[in-house]
Amino acid sequence: MSRRLLARLGDALLEERRALTADELAAAARVDDAAVPALAALAHEVRLAWAGPTVEVEGIVSAKTGGCPEDCHFCSQSSAFDTEVKATPFLDTDEVVAAARETAALGATEFCIVLAVRGPDRRIMDRLLELVPVVREEAGIQVAVSAGILTRDQAFELARGGVHRYNHNLETARSFFERVVTTHTFDERLATCRHVLDAGMELCSGVLLGMGESVDQRLELLEELRRLGPHEVPVNFLNPRPGTPLAIRRPVGALEAIRWIAVFRLGLPGVILRYAGGREITLRELQALGMTSGINALIVGNYLTTLGRSPDEDLTMLADLRMPIGSLSAAL
Repeated sequence: MSRRLLARLGDALLEERRALTADELAAAARVDDAAVPALAALAHEVRLAWAGPTVEVEGIVSAKTGGCPEDCHFCSQSSAFDTEVKATPFLDTDEVVAAARETAALGATEFCIVLAVRGPDRRIMDRLLELVPVVREEAGIQVAVSAGILTRDQAFELARGGVHRYNHNLETARSFFERVVTTHTFDERLATCRHVLDAGMELCSGVLLGMGESVDQRLELLEELRRLGPHEVPVNFLNPRPGTPLAIRRPVGALEAIRWIAVFRLGLPGVILRYAGGREITLRELQALGMTSGINALIVGNYLTTLGRSPDEDLTMLADLRMPIGSLSAAL
C-alpha cells in the first residue's frame, strides 16, 4: 500500500509537477514506520527536482537576549518563566559585525539578527536601520531580521533599509496556538507574515514540532504555510527548556523527525527547508539523513539560547554528501 502511494506521489511531483492535495499529504504523513526511509528518499528527489542541489548556510546572533514580555511556552527568553536566561542589552555594533564576519567566513550567505521582543519600538527600529547596512557592508553577507510582530509601515521601513529576509515563525497550527501562546494571537503572527511579503522582503516562517500537537494539527500548519507562501521554512524540534511549561515534553524521536521533514518537503517542494533548533537532540548522529530527506538549508553554530554542534561538523557533513553551499532564492 505504501509503495503504491509513494509511487503516485512521486508521479504527481516529479512527472506532473503539481502540488499535492491535502488528502495526499495526510496519507504521506501516516505511512508505516517501515516506509519512512522510502518517503525520505522521495522527498530528497523532490528537493533536487524542485530546488536543486545547493544548500544555503545561515548563522544567527541573539542581539537582544531575554526579558521578552510574551509567554511562548517553549521559550526560555520569556520573562513570564523562571529560567536560566536573563535579560541583556542590545549588543554593540562591533559584536554583531564580528559575528556576521565569522558566519560569512564559513561560506554562509545569510546572517540573521534576532531580538527577544514582542515587536520593535522606535528605538529598536532606528537601531536596526543603522545596523543592517553596516553588517552588509562590513561582512559582505545578506542580512535577515527577527524582531517579533510588525506593523505594515514597519515592514516597509525595514525593506527600504536593506533587510533581505524577515523571520516570523507560525510555530504551530491555529487550533493549537492558544495552548502555546496567550499574549498574542495566531492572526497577529499571520498579519506580520503578510506585511513582510507585501513589503517585498523574503519571508522566513518556521515550525516547531513536538509541543504536544496532533498529526492533524501538523498537517493543518502545513496547509497554512502552503497558503501563505514563505520563501523559507525552518524546521525546529522542541528542545524542552528548564523552567518553561513545555519542559515536561519529551523530544521528538529520530524516525518521527525524518517523517515530518519529508512530509514538509512534499508539501512545500520548492521552498528553502532549513534545519534549525533541536536537530542535535532529535536526530543525534543521524543528522546527515535529514539532509537526504528534504532539507536544503541549515543554521550553523549556536542557536539563541542553546548550543548547536560545531560549524566544522556541519561543513564536513555537507562535503561528505557532496552538497554545494550557496545562496538560494526559492519560490513555492
